Amino acid sequence: MTNHWIDLKNSDCILIMGSNAAENHPISFKWVTEAQRNGAKVISVDPRFTRTSSKADIYAPLRSGTDIAFLGGMIKYILENKLYSNQYVMDYTNATFLVNKDFKFENGLFGGYDAKTRKYDKVTWTFQMDENGVPKRDLTLKDPQCVLNLLKKHYDRYDLKKVSAITGTSEAELLEVYKTYAATGADNKAGTVMYAMGWTQHTVGVQNIRTMSIIQLLLGNMGIAGGGVNALRGESNVQGSTDQALLFHIWPGYMPAPTGKAAKLEDVLKRRAQSKDPLSLNWWQNEPKYMVSFLKSMFGDKAEAANEYGYPWMAKLDEGKSYSWLDIFDEMYKGSIKGFLAWGMNPACSGSNANKVRKALANLDWMVNVNLFDNETGSFWRGPGMKPEDVGTEVFMLPACVSVEKEGSITNSGRWMQWRYAGPKPMGDSLPDGDIIMELGLKLQELYKEGGVFADPILNLKWDYMTDHKFDPHKVAKQINGFFVKDVKVGEQEFKKGSQVPSFAFLQADGSTSCGNWIYAGSYTDKGNMAARKKQEDVPSKIGLYPEFAWAWPVNRRIIYNRASVNPSGQPYDDKRWVVQWKDGKWIGDVPDGPAPPLIGADGKPDPKSKHPFIMTLHGFGQIFGAGLADGPFPEHYEAMECPVEKNLMSPQLSSPTAPIYGTAADKFAATCDPRFPYVCTTYRVSEHWQTGLLTRPQPWLMELQPQVFVELSEELAALKEIKNGERVMVSTARGSLECTAVVTKRFKPLMIAGTVLHQMGIPYNFGWRWPESGKEESANLLTPSTGDPNTRIPETKTFTANIAKK
Repeated sequence: MTNHWIDLKNSDCILIMGSNAAENHPISFKWVTEAQRNGAKVISVDPRFTRTSSKADIYAPLRSGTDIAFLGGMIKYILENKLYSNQYVMDYTNATFLVNKDFKFENGLFGGYDAKTRKYDKVTWTFQMDENGVPKRDLTLKDPQCVLNLLKKHYDRYDLKKVSAITGTSEAELLEVYKTYAATGADNKAGTVMYAMGWTQHTVGVQNIRTMSIIQLLLGNMGIAGGGVNALRGESNVQGSTDQALLFHIWPGYMPAPTGKAAKLEDVLKRRAQSKDPLSLNWWQNEPKYMVSFLKSMFGDKAEAANEYGYPWMAKLDEGKSYSWLDIFDEMYKGSIKGFLAWGMNPACSGSNANKVRKALANLDWMVNVNLFDNETGSFWRGPGMKPEDVGTEVFMLPACVSVEKEGSITNSGRWMQWRYAGPKPMGDSLPDGDIIMELGLKLQELYKEGGVFADPILNLKWDYMTDHKFDPHKVAKQINGFFVKDVKVGEQEFKKGSQVPSFAFLQADGSTSCGNWIYAGSYTDKGNMAARKKQEDVPSKIGLYPEFAWAWPVNRRIIYNRASVNPSGQPYDDKRWVVQWKDGKWIGDVPDGPAPPLIGADGKPDPKSKHPFIMTLHGFGQIFGAGLADGPFPEHYEAMECPVEKNLMSPQLSSPTAPIYGTAADKFAATCDPRFPYVCTTYRVSEHWQTGLLTRPQPWLMELQPQVFVELSEELAALKEIKNGERVMVSTARGSLECTAVVTKRFKPLMIAGTVLHQMGIPYNFGWRWPESGKEESANLLTPSTGDPNTRIPETKTFTANIAKK
């Protein structure tokens, strides 16, 4: 979240799209309801009428997988009616930048596309530069190559009639949503969006979010109270685990993981392009400080300048190769991966194309399942369709204790790091995850002392996070924060060896600081554990920042890019819900996003010491034109990989040209308009069960509430298929079939798509064969395809084609 949970109350309009927040993030709705009490409008856009829809002021249905068309129409509406926040767009976005004259978009493809590799050469996705290397700008907005004009040209095709034909949303419903949300571009209005995996789990998942980001920049909704683009994480510490680099392509703090081409540390330290614009802070020019300090945290005293601080010991990515979830199980299915640690997960149910996942597990030599209880993954070898005598995988179970039995931090969706203390002691032989990891690491070091291939990373690893033979989360938290490894003078301040760094501004690239994650520097200082704070005093504007309750990264900033909430002189656009303001020569309120003074000084002239507010971007501006993604600098509507319509009404390019395609025997896809699978299906969650149900399906009181996997279908589709409510049915896709209970409902309605009636269905993914003991309830992911977004490789489980019939 660019903002945070409490900040939802400050919004004048809340768009909930790609999320069923009322059911799956119910605490968030406390703040949504408070905003409504204050006059805010709530909009629910969803293929299904949900609990969120029932609480919304406006509900609009759409066909799953058509969000970019829906939002692209809003961009056109905003631009055509000049509803964008002009000063904000001119001062704080790259709308005025001139794009390379060779940039083009034709027939659904951006320039530089290679059909063989399914990748883009982005050489023309650049800006025109002046002699100093600064992007050229057209402040008159007359040049056809300026970003705003290219944006208008790109979305000119997204008219109401065409968008309605794609999405199934009526023109009247589209117009109502557009008018209501675009009104937040007016003075002192704030609009926010709440999204979850309904946006991300698509072949265009990242671009779904990019489209909304463009809308927020046009309306001036970034950096303000009640604004932002807010991801609702599906579990309490998803944000924290991502921050700490659970994903393959990053190191902690979102530093891109190096590839094998960067053979030396110096190759990585110089990789960041540096803007020559004097007003660009270009925060990433500090990456050498963050990276060297991270390497020191990994290898401690063994990390020295002479050995490149241990950089040669770090694993490198193969150039152009993905190591995502989909790729891991694809390689496992092919037999190239022989060992697997399944830690706190249940891929046999949660993985898309689950039959492929289960067959892949059978190709392993060994698997370690770390979890509270046995699950479908640990017992895959005796699950449906498996013959135990044919499975050679040796499975080990390591019992982990529950969350209330261990101490440590979680970082919630709003980037707030909160400390939790241990309650009762772990039961039986179960251990906290930290103790399991520590024992595993110590055993590996012991074994590698006897010899092994490439032993240096293991033997030189700094692994001293135990106190009295127990894992010590405080030691880890202090290491993540960072400390000085020798006496250091930074500016006028002197720091002793062993003292904690106050913030990432004090990190050094010379090996004198050690820091596990630069964005968490400041979370556990010499003043104490900031995440454990409980003070409930607010900032002067009383907008719910509570700066001394827990700690937010970075540097306890509660709203990211908050200097965009003020005019160039540093005064808030909204004087009631102000986030920061320049007063008496300093910023007050939230921690400012960069300490620079306002763009315009007290004398009314540009301040040479100032910096543009979007400090994490190369040039300091909000990126309406963004060249960093794999599938284009502007979002474009493409159909899902399994497509229920004959053509894409926006272009000749039917589906995403860069989406990954896997080619094993288990990777099956329905053809376009495949008559065997005529309906659109999606997956979602129910509030009675948690994730794949490991914690909840064994509980009789929850099983009483939601005893069976079910498929929701409209009354019209039920009549067409002669299916009655409560009957057992079979839902099938190109990959497999699922027996489930029919729930005939008004929550789905047929949609008119380009003159043809289209039906949708939905299945919760919270079930599996392990419980209930009947074994008849199975995972919805038996049906979902193994393809996904080309940027993140998240699977496309929110839209695929299926059929339904009586059992």
